[in-house]
Amino acid sequence: MANNQSSPEPGVGPDRKAALNNTLRHRILTMQIAPGSVLDEVALSEEFGLSRPPVREAMRQLAGEGFIELEANRPARVTSMSYQSLRDFFLIAPMIYVAATRLAAEHASKADIAGLREIQDSFRDAVHSNDVDARVFYNDKFHLRVGEIANNAFILPSLRRLLIDHARIGKIFYRPSNARMLEELHEASRQHDEMIDAIANHDPDRAEALVRAHLDLSRKNMAMYAAPEGMAISLGV
Repeated sequence: MANNQSSPEPGVGPDRKAALNNTLRHRILTMQIAPGSVLDEVALSEEFGLSRPPVREAMRQLAGEGFIELEANRPARVTSMSYQSLRDFFLIAPMIYVAATRLAAEHASKADIAGLREIQDSFRDAVHSNDVDARVFYNDKFHLRVGEIANNAFILPSLRRLLIDHARIGKIFYRPSNARMLEELHEASRQHDEMIDAIANHDPDRAEALVRAHLDLSRKNMAMYAAPEGMAISLGV
């Protein structure tokens, strides 16, 4: 089992632009930078030892992935969250997660399964050590890897965008003192293991049933704190 019990930010190595991209992704997913926050190009240039043009290029790349919003003549901002985005998340998440997981079960190779198990080891360690940032980071990485295994050019961009808000919602509304939430995190970890087995066995029906149960577990906690009033939420579509 991996001992990766935390998700430290990537350091500034030889590839400074890659370090900037990875660090901003990490900070946004774990809510170290709040939704809607302005990103200071000058500060980022100084932090990563880059000139302004590569910082702007990184911003454009992250905007294409859904992490950042860019508007003409305005500073870059972290993608905002609103009731409308929450509504969109609850309505669309089941369709995208199920499609990605079913396709992954059809296409996964032995190497893909080994990679998923390695990510899951880190997620499990984060759950057991109650490392919230690492849990958010490796859960995102797990489901993104499932989407990559699905190998569908239409599904992956939508999944990537969903995962950004899934991570942030989970971070905002997680209550570490809530015993039920803690138990459900361990259940989510067990579901990851079962999903890997279903994908490894090329069983899309079993994989779909598991990811629906997995999403329903998330929905219970998210809806408790985040669902717009009067909105009927169901992940059984």
